[in-house]
Amino acid sequence: MSPADPEGAAGPNSFTRARGPILTATLVALMLVAAGCGGGEPAGKQRPHSQAIRRKSEPRRSYVVVTGARRTGWSALRRAPSARTEVAAARVGDAVYVAGGFDADTGSSTAAVDRLDLRSGRWSVVRPMPAALNHAVAVGYHGALYVLGGYRSMRDTSTEPSAALWRYDPGPNRWTALPSAPAPRAAFAAGVVAGRFYAAGGRRDGPAALADVDVFDFAARRWSRAPDLTVAREHTAGAVSGGAFYVLGGRSSGVAVAAAERYAPGSRRWERIAALPAPRSGAAAAGVGRRPVLVGGVTGGAITGAVDSFDPASGTWRALRPMAKPRHGLGVVAVGPVLLALDGGPSPGLSFSARADRLRVR
Repeated sequence: MSPADPEGAAGPNSFTRARGPILTATLVALMLVAAGCGGGEPAGKQRPHSQAIRRKSEPRRSYVVVTGARRTGWSALRRAPSARTEVAAARVGDAVYVAGGFDADTGSSTAAVDRLDLRSGRWSVVRPMPAALNHAVAVGYHGALYVLGGYRSMRDTSTEPSAALWRYDPGPNRWTALPSAPAPRAAFAAGVVAGRFYAAGGRRDGPAALADVDVFDFAARRWSRAPDLTVAREHTAGAVSGGAFYVLGGRSSGVAVAAAERYAPGSRRWERIAALPAPRSGAAAAGVGRRPVLVGGVTGGAITGAVDSFDPASGTWRALRPMAKPRHGLGVVAVGPVLLALDGGPSPGLSFSARADRLRVR
């Protein structure tokens, strides 16, 4: 008898003498329940307990991209199926998807979508997007991949901006059109916070940078506006960390900026945080725990391999191990404590790579 049982207060010997038949019946009933024979508990009450047992005994997911990551710096994964730049990338469940961009084989925009299986580290090719896009963004939400905006031009890097929002469902391998954004945009920052998809900054036709922010509510399937950024910028990076949406770096009037800011939906305002260590554009970012991490990009006209992590507690930036191969226009995704850097251009202008590298963030 458990010590928590009030019957035990009289001592085990007196209890056994007084309650022997009841104890025997109780033990038999418990044995029947354990054997799956019912026993007297309604089935509805047993189910959560049995489910808890099954969950406890189920093996935990093991991702080779995480377990194989070195603790001393960047290490390589299998190369992607195609070399690309200006891609969109996001994680959905046990996979990471790299969508669109410019393809090295054709030198033009592509609709191709590559899939990296996190468990095996192997790549595959899935159904292409309904349209070829470059400078688009991608997010994962509730088991689906969402791709927004970008340029539809096949060779020009800054014309025919799109407002289309597409959803890819991995199970049926199918793309579906959702309500388009209020206005087109490309080369912008994106992130999902509390069931809402934020699209911030970027540009349309021409080099003018945007400060406006559109928000898509997944449940209502409706677009609305959020407060404008404090600094208009394009070719910027976005990350979600600690319940806040960060917009980092970018270009304004054709010049790289070091401005960094974050938005907490409850406050309905943008807050400037410490500037980046150096002005930077064309980078990509992801949230690792409560810290946004910015990877690669262009600084001073040169491709940089810099990797910088922001600590919200101290309000400061910290340099991490730089990339093994600096790139811009890449995709960056976090898988637990590991950052993945996918594709991107290794030299200024339209250059391509199929590299897939990882860094364990500490």
